[in-house]
Amino acid sequence: MRTRNAVAALALALGVLVPPAPAAADSLTWSVAPSGPRGPNGRPALDYKLDPGAAITDHVAVTNHAAEPLTLRLYATDALTTAGGGFGLLAGDAKAVDAGSWVKPSRSTLTLPASSRVVVPFTVTVPDNATPGDHAAGLVASLAADVTDGNGNRVTVDHRVGTRVYLRVAGPLTPKLTISDVRVKAATSWNPLTLPRVTASFTVTNTGNVRLTGTPSTRVEGPFGLSVRTATAAAIPEILPGGSVSTAVTLDAVPPLFHEYVISEIMPAPADGRPIDPAPARITDTRTLWLIPWSQLAVLGLVIALTAAWLFARRRRRTRMGAALAAAEQRGREQATSSDSKGTS
Repeated sequence: MRTRNAVAALALALGVLVPPAPAAADSLTWSVAPSGPRGPNGRPALDYKLDPGAAITDHVAVTNHAAEPLTLRLYATDALTTAGGGFGLLAGDAKAVDAGSWVKPSRSTLTLPASSRVVVPFTVTVPDNATPGDHAAGLVASLAADVTDGNGNRVTVDHRVGTRVYLRVAGPLTPKLTISDVRVKAATSWNPLTLPRVTASFTVTNTGNVRLTGTPSTRVEGPFGLSVRTATAAAIPEILPGGSVSTAVTLDAVPPLFHEYVISEIMPAPADGRPIDPAPARITDTRTLWLIPWSQLAVLGLVIALTAAWLFARRRRRTRMGAALAAAEQRGREQATSSDSKGTS
């Protein structure tokens, strides 16, 4: 049975991008990079700040690294934050509705001779009603190749290589992250010498209009606000406005103090390192955790029981010894009385 499917493979990063070659032509590789009129100029991405209604013209260089000709489709599409925290793009057949629709290359199809490069002009036109803040897209050169998978099915693999496009529309900025879907789990052991491990997992969502990053952390507070453990996870990747990333922070050897609080927080920071006015605020979420020291209580109970048994046995021995001494004294007095009575007679 032969079926036809569409599979997309995307390589998109800051700078020159060279993907794995299509399975149908192992020698085919190409790259896309920001460029000036004469060739690549070293910019890590296409980055602009424009007013609503403004337009700008720029260039992108597409290079064929293969030893044979290559025909590519060149287009722009909207960017998004993937579930794993990566920079992703809409599928090749999806319609762009944001920044991807603002970017128009002068050519939609490129045929490049072997080991050649072409510089393509493109325009970015911001709509009059564009919302303020950050918008992101990708300018992509793609090649579709037909391959046969392990089941004998005919598959079309769309290999895409591109460069990032960041565009900040002038206007009020609202940098903001939120924490949601918080789940706190405690792993305990019956070994009284092994303290519980607490893991706080949560989703960080960019609910503002500025692309942000940040470093999540979690601390456990015991009674009277006493901080007993603190841990920090790896910095989350760039989150585009509207995007979400799941993360988790693990705290080892948390003292079980019955009623505790798990406080998860993240301090947002601009993804591009440029200051933002107003500065983003720290985001905090607090959850209650009941952490009962069962194994420690069991050991304590055993110690108390053994101590009580030892004290009881000791008291019992002392009582028996006292009774024996009293009985011996009584017999001694009786014997002395009996001897005195016989002497008198």
